[in-house]
Amino acid sequence: MISPGTAPSRTAPELPSSVNRHSASVSGSLVPHRVGGRRRRWDWVLAADPGLGQLQAGWRTFVAMVTSLAAGWAMARALDVPAMIGMMVGGMMGLMSAFAVAENTWQRLTRAILWMPFPYTAVLWLAAELHDDRGLEITLMVVALALTFLLARFGQLALLTGMMLFNGLMVGMMAGIPSAMTGKAFAIALVSAVSVLLTRLLLCYPMPREDLLRTQRAFVVEARRVADAAVEALDPDADRERAVRRMTRALHHLNVTTVTIDGRLAQPEVAADPVVAELLHRHLFDAELALRGIGRAVQDLARLDVPPYLREALAVGLVIARDTPIGSAEGLRPAAERIRLQADRLREDAGAGPRLRAVEPAHRVARLLDSLAGSLSHWLALGQHAPDSPDQVPFRPTVALERDRPAGSAAATRRVLAAGTQKSWRRAVPYVRAPLHAGIAAAIVCPLTDAIDPQRFYWGLVGVMITLFGTNTTHERLRKFGHRMAGTVVGAVLGIALLHLLGDDHVHATLAVIVAGLTLGAWGMQRAYALWVVGLVVALVQLYGLTTPYDGMDHLLGERLLDNGIGILVATACAALIFPLSSRRITREAERGYVSAVGDLLTDLARRWNDPEAPVRLRGAARAVDSALFEVVSLARPLVRMPHGLRGHDAEHRTALLGTAAGHARALAAAADVDIDLAPRPAELFASVTEVFSGSLRALDRALTTGEPAESYLRVDALVRELATELRAAPPGPRVSRVRTALAELAALDEALAGYAERCGLAVHDHPGGTTAASPMERRTRALLEQWASPATATAPVTPDCADTGRAHSVTAPHAVDRAPASPGRSCRPGASGDIGVTGTVRCAEHPAGCSGWVTLIDARGKRVAAGPVRCGRYRVDGVGPGSHTIIVSATGHTPRAEFLRVSRARGTTGPVGHDIRL
Repeated sequence: MISPGTAPSRTAPELPSSVNRHSASVSGSLVPHRVGGRRRRWDWVLAADPGLGQLQAGWRTFVAMVTSLAAGWAMARALDVPAMIGMMVGGMMGLMSAFAVAENTWQRLTRAILWMPFPYTAVLWLAAELHDDRGLEITLMVVALALTFLLARFGQLALLTGMMLFNGLMVGMMAGIPSAMTGKAFAIALVSAVSVLLTRLLLCYPMPREDLLRTQRAFVVEARRVADAAVEALDPDADRERAVRRMTRALHHLNVTTVTIDGRLAQPEVAADPVVAELLHRHLFDAELALRGIGRAVQDLARLDVPPYLREALAVGLVIARDTPIGSAEGLRPAAERIRLQADRLREDAGAGPRLRAVEPAHRVARLLDSLAGSLSHWLALGQHAPDSPDQVPFRPTVALERDRPAGSAAATRRVLAAGTQKSWRRAVPYVRAPLHAGIAAAIVCPLTDAIDPQRFYWGLVGVMITLFGTNTTHERLRKFGHRMAGTVVGAVLGIALLHLLGDDHVHATLAVIVAGLTLGAWGMQRAYALWVVGLVVALVQLYGLTTPYDGMDHLLGERLLDNGIGILVATACAALIFPLSSRRITREAERGYVSAVGDLLTDLARRWNDPEAPVRLRGAARAVDSALFEVVSLARPLVRMPHGLRGHDAEHRTALLGTAAGHARALAAAADVDIDLAPRPAELFASVTEVFSGSLRALDRALTTGEPAESYLRVDALVRELATELRAAPPGPRVSRVRTALAELAALDEALAGYAERCGLAVHDHPGGTTAASPMERRTRALLEQWASPATATAPVTPDCADTGRAHSVTAPHAVDRAPASPGRSCRPGASGDIGVTGTVRCAEHPAGCSGWVTLIDARGKRVAAGPVRCGRYRVDGVGPGSHTIIVSATGHTPRAEFLRVSRARGTTGPVGHDIRL
């Protein structure tokens, strides 16, 4: 049984009483305004680019290129060097600092940027000395490219050194800089690097803490999208399938943003206090879980016949949750209570019939809104009071980021490579594999591209370099080939058009286009590689226009496209033939990593329930499952998306099962993070559950490793049911409720992984103590019978998403809209009936002249019928039909206020209906 005398769960640290008293009235100033401020018109930018990493890359490129070109030009005049050479040498400092130096501390930034001129100008001198020996010059380029990939194994500064060596040789051959001028070139490069460093410290100072706050704001925006999509799904006249798809997208983006925040917490200078970082991680984890629970409950309600009064209460509550500022979280509790009262009214209705099925999901929405209100108070308290409890668990990173996004296939590739290279000479393979690919591909490409154009043979080497950087599978390289080709064609068309428009005698305009092309390309690189190629080619066309006649531009760009294509295809072939790693093997390794992460979660769960004092991070273990899922999804993406009838579904089904299991893992981690004391018999059953489940995961791991499913997967559903039966005698309370929720999620996790194991070829059986396992045919028949049910009456089994506990579940604020609902004075939805306008004022004691904000009208059926802004204290909305409505005012600095409004019109009267609101 569960002992009633256990201490409170360590996952909900007790706050000082002063903090608890203050949390209800605290303003949003405790949370940084960047996170908790009112909705803004540019919030969609943060949602599309969490942390503004893409915009920062574009701005960094703009600042560095303008500074380096200006410094190179000024130094060229001062040292009596041709302006083109000065800008080429200085511009390379700006270009490489923008793309290869993205450190988040000023010390690392300074070290990297000031180091660049030394390897760069050293090889400029070497290129000048070897200019007359064509064979040695090409050989040196091949060696420099291979050396770059070798140095990449030894850290960021070593990689930067290799890149500067390769670029220095390339610029030395292109510009033909004599050896006597290399001293001046070094001075130009050094001054340009110092200038770039100063401007980046002035205009692009690394602020990792601010980047984290922006990412948190992106989380808030996505949370608001979830709430807004839930309101739309409840609209009886809405396209339910479209609303559900929108909510699914919002939940996916919410998950990506949350995982990104976890990755950022592990970066230097972001979270100096590991305990505070762990609490923030928990808050965000629980917030995402609560929002997912609301989303699933609303999806259940959208399939049911919900009475108008309950639908109205739900819509009003969700709009209030969407618009509530973080500092006014207590405003959610009355909305949750109203939903609960209306659900109880439905339960007491003797003639409700099938409508009674809406009671449970409605209560679930109310419970989760209450959870949001309590958790926001904890978050606000965290803004003022760092915890000092000695038993807090510090944060440990579980998510790796690549270019500010959850990592893809790189980790799985490294594991596959390390697994087969642990003996004898093969230990060197991880170090020499990429250099061999680059060196052999370059040795093949150079003679081919030299035969096409001896002056520009290095274009093929560029193709080799960009193919092998950042890719791990043949699919990824071929996808990059497609992006490179498409981007080059589009960039050539745009670049030539701009060249004809500007001409070649407007140097400043040409430089402006070059900088703009590189800036926009840097901004789009993380979104799609083709966008970077478009910007790069537009910039290069302007540069080529200074030396190439217009009629020869098409031929020149065709050669570049051909050389790049040869380099990419040869590099792809070398990577596939020299120490090859098949995409299928890497995908299986990523799936093995996922299974291993689930096993770690199960191990941590056993430790948590057996030893409440153990420093266990269940939420961190569940987040590691999320991170592993991102690896699997990145590898399962097909090269070309074909119609459904022309491709198999096995990979999609396996990925879907793993995604479902990840959701249950998150819910399990939140529900099971509680201090309990099990009686001997339940403790014995729980040990059996974890032992059998772990054994099944090991069997699945061996099947993924060997490719031969020789063992069986034993489901633990029967054992979990027996354990749940043993716990029925326990006295009711929040801990018992959470334990039961955890057991339900554990059984659901086991069911999802059993389906995945069946897809992997394992035989699936129930534990011998349970009932006989259903055959695959029987399980498919059951699935067909479930799909046969009418969509209007069928409902999915309900699994509690967040236990109704005595402690608060943390949340980050699903409290405002991320898009303008409708044009002012228009109906919120096309085709809305009604021709009556509503107008009035919105004032408060602090703003007697009027407040600013937004109004939303919801009718008695729960449909959102109109919305409009409040400007200078006045509002007007049109297209409102007669009848009972609820008007919700979301004003700046105030908790959203809902008031009853009856819209009617006497015979013969015209004009809008007046309704003033006092906040």
